[in-house]
Amino acid sequence: MGSISRRSFLAGSALTAGAFASFGIAGCAPKEPQTVAEDGAVGAASSTDTRTHAANLNPQTDQPEVANGTCPSLFTGWSMGSLELPNRIVKSAAGYIGVTSQGILGDLHLQHYASLAKGGAGIVYCDDFAELYDHFKAIPDVGKFVDWTEDDLKAFTQNIHDNGSLAGYQLATMGLVFSGFEEDPNALFQSSDCMDMTAQEIQDLIADTIKAAGVLKNCGFDCVEINAAGENIGQTFMSRNRNKRDDEYGPQTFENRTRFVCEVVKGIKDTCGADYPVQVLINGVEENDKNVGDNALFTTVEENKAMCKLIEEAGADSLHVRIGPCGMHVAEFAGDLYFAGFGIEGTTGYGTQFDFERHWQGMLKSDRSGLGIMTKAAAEIKKAVSIPVGAVTYMDPARDPEFFEKLVAENELDFILMNRPLSVDPEYLIKLQEGRLDEIRPCTRCMHCHWDASGDGSLTFSCRTNAAHPFRFASGQLTGSYQPEPAETAKNVLVVGAGPAGMEAARVAAERGHHVTLCERKSSLGGLLPFASNVKGPHENLAPFKTYLEKQLEVSGVEVITNQEADADFINKQNPDAVVIAVGSKRDTLGLSETSGTNVVSIDDFMTSEIADNVVVVGSNAQAIDVVMYLIAQGKHVQVVTPSAASEIGAGHSYWIKTYTQPIIKALGTRFWPEATVSSIGDGTVTVTSDSGVEVELACGTVIEALDGLPNTDLAQGLSMEVYTVGDCDKPFNIGEAICAGNAAARQI
Repeated sequence: MGSISRRSFLAGSALTAGAFASFGIAGCAPKEPQTVAEDGAVGAASSTDTRTHAANLNPQTDQPEVANGTCPSLFTGWSMGSLELPNRIVKSAAGYIGVTSQGILGDLHLQHYASLAKGGAGIVYCDDFAELYDHFKAIPDVGKFVDWTEDDLKAFTQNIHDNGSLAGYQLATMGLVFSGFEEDPNALFQSSDCMDMTAQEIQDLIADTIKAAGVLKNCGFDCVEINAAGENIGQTFMSRNRNKRDDEYGPQTFENRTRFVCEVVKGIKDTCGADYPVQVLINGVEENDKNVGDNALFTTVEENKAMCKLIEEAGADSLHVRIGPCGMHVAEFAGDLYFAGFGIEGTTGYGTQFDFERHWQGMLKSDRSGLGIMTKAAAEIKKAVSIPVGAVTYMDPARDPEFFEKLVAENELDFILMNRPLSVDPEYLIKLQEGRLDEIRPCTRCMHCHWDASGDGSLTFSCRTNAAHPFRFASGQLTGSYQPEPAETAKNVLVVGAGPAGMEAARVAAERGHHVTLCERKSSLGGLLPFASNVKGPHENLAPFKTYLEKQLEVSGVEVITNQEADADFINKQNPDAVVIAVGSKRDTLGLSETSGTNVVSIDDFMTSEIADNVVVVGSNAQAIDVVMYLIAQGKHVQVVTPSAASEIGAGHSYWIKTYTQPIIKALGTRFWPEATVSSIGDGTVTVTSDSGVEVELACGTVIEALDGLPNTDLAQGLSMEVYTVGDCDKPFNIGEAICAGNAAARQI
């Protein structure tokens, strides 16, 4: 039976040697997965092995180790029509349902946009949150306000202006209902398209959009953007895949395909003045992610170049270019989800996988886990027009300052659009300009921020690394405002445990003015973050997140003590006014012994243990599924046995991470056994009692115990001071909930 040693297991990872070194784990990382022969020799993965073939597609380049750096060209001025802008960064439109539901002038809504404006982006675009169309109403629950006044909109724009930025409004049509629309109750984010519209409805929508732009200009918005991408009407006219009309708005010519967008742009210019800036958002290149390769009618970059010339002639002042898939709405603005599966980059969410050298015309930047994914396509479109062109879809200069500096310095793009990174850290641009990259709170691309589903099926919106997210306040998980209030009385606070929850609690308590000491029994900080980063790979930016937390302890003046076991006696001797216990969870175990043919390994130790070719992972939480993906990338055959229901598999991952990773895991041969138990371990096998009550024998050389964590609050017992238990030691779940618990506790001290 083949097994892998610690050395060869780590060598097979797609992580960089630098990433391992930063966490004290020695090893090298070739770009391609490795296989291990029966004699233990390490060699290249066979192209005939289905599982390792998936890992051989779309090789990733090493992530540059960036400690500091700047992008001076991003902070130079440029013109968008009549607007003179101070830098090349634009905040793209996006909204939060939990905040916008409070109303246009809701406190959280205004605070959120004020923080974005203070952050320094040249323009802050807001999402399409007001019902501005006379003839059409959106389907329920799309986050638009039915009731609004011009005074409301004026106050909103004034808030952005007062905080130092320009205000832009994105006019979108997603969710509008037309006469030919047949709603599918099972379709998420389904929307009408041009085929549902009568000729009169087309004219009504053009007139409504022009009128809406006039209202927005009167209310102080400095520019508008026409969303002609994704599920919006402009895109459905421009795409031959969706447009089958036989009138003058049909797909027969480029003039016809762009007629709707061009008439809207011309009408806005006529109504608002030739100098009123209008930006148009388009799909830069389209592809079929639902049926990979069936793309004959999907819009190419060359077609877009022809159509963008017509849009420019109509009067558009700039172009905003994003990715254009057809099946998964979320990928229309978060195309980096295609890289969410470690070792299976290119996963579509349908159990299939892109080959980025062949699909998307090879026009996506696909070697850095989706960073700057649309820059190649946008740069090509820029060659066809003379107006400014910008790209979006995970633009995060802190992850590679040299690349983003080159984009503007060498005139490949005129500007970049950002959303998630700016929402995670509103001071991002200030820190970037000053070269303080290690102080930027990174977006970890977990996608908890967008239409996430909680255990009870309700929708949630949160940020893994920034607990002070609008939804956390709207839901009552945090109190106060985005910035925690200074403490009335400075206290001596002891934090025990330097995982994410403990480090966040220490940071916030110190920022509030408390005297904080952080004790960690190990020699290094981060808790399970190093483990998570090693298993997940670089996609989720957990190594930079650990660096950020460590830097914040330094900046906020927290005293850090490592190699210190903090038991009750130690805590009582320190006699703090308050103590935060963040020691992590206990690990549950099967209580079964290994045999000569099947070893039993804890999830904590699997990266340094002998792992056989046939593996059974017991447990199905987020950590367990991350381990499954890692092992698949090594060419292992993995099965998952879990006491949890099938609906709970991947608990702790966001809805969208589960959507993109679990289909490909199954397609590559992994079998899930929900509501099942391992009843015995044999010699090269395990016996599983399935949910139907029958026993099944599985080939298995290694069992990895990855059961859910258990609360670990014993240390809190018997302490007489103010005590808070946070993170996994209190309620084991995931990084985001741990961060939120640490932040909330520090606000209460």
